[in-house]
Amino acid sequence: MINFMKLKYLYFAISLAFIVPGIISLGLYGFKSSIDFTGGSLLEIELKQTKPTPAEITQTLETQAELVSVTPAEGQRFVLKFKPLDRQQALTIKEVLTKKYGEVTEIRFETVGPTIGRELLRKTLTAIVIAAIAILIFVMKQFNQFKYGVCAVLAMFHDTIILLGAFSLLGHFYGVEVDTLFVTAVLTILSFSVHDTIVVYDRIRESLKTNHKAGFTDIVNKAVNETLARSINNSMTIIFMLLALWLLGGESIRWFVFALLIGTITGTYSSTFVAAPLLILWEDLKNRK
Repeated sequence: MINFMKLKYLYFAISLAFIVPGIISLGLYGFKSSIDFTGGSLLEIELKQTKPTPAEITQTLETQAELVSVTPAEGQRFVLKFKPLDRQQALTIKEVLTKKYGEVTEIRFETVGPTIGRELLRKTLTAIVIAAIAILIFVMKQFNQFKYGVCAVLAMFHDTIILLGAFSLLGHFYGVEVDTLFVTAVLTILSFSVHDTIVVYDRIRESLKTNHKAGFTDIVNKAVNETLARSINNSMTIIFMLLALWLLGGESIRWFVFALLIGTITGTYSSTFVAAPLLILWEDLKNRK
């Protein structure tokens, strides 16, 4: 049996190596928010005859509206994001593009006001807090000890902070925006992170019932050895699917899939190398008092 828990402080150091840069980035740069949060208009078009570069489209529309970004999509499609437009302005932009590049097909046009954007952000934060409280209560009730709930939630926030920090850095250096799909990814990761953690904790609980003479660290280490292969195998099936989607899927879901990839990897890591060591640390601190 491998003594994984003797390296628990190394696992914490590895986690900090990812968490600290992310927190610094969040403090300095924040996120590059999409119109879902800031308010604005999105116009997705398909050009039938030519495919100009995003820079050429930006130059063509520079006098028509306040263009925020131009993102190439599948085939001849482009996603144009503006400060808020009305329907007539959108039609004018389409006419300008038609004169310049030939036939233009409108795929979708939508506008989100800044009030709706702020409301969406508020609801997102509320959902995360409610999820954390619900998970804390559920895990604590299932295992009849407060420490299990707290450690599970801390491991969950470990995964969330790494994801948020990663997208803060991606937004600053590569212009990656966070939108409602990113919110979906964050909430999905909250549940996935706790899923593997509960498996490890359940094995610890069962071992405590049958091994009364063993030390708590030995029990945790035994549980990690028994569940690690299962956790990795389960996660790899998800990772393979997400990699296929990331490589072959459309531009509109690429960063959503990437967020799920980060969450799957960090969730697998944290359930074994964060949640379990935190229990040992909690027990050690309690015994010192």
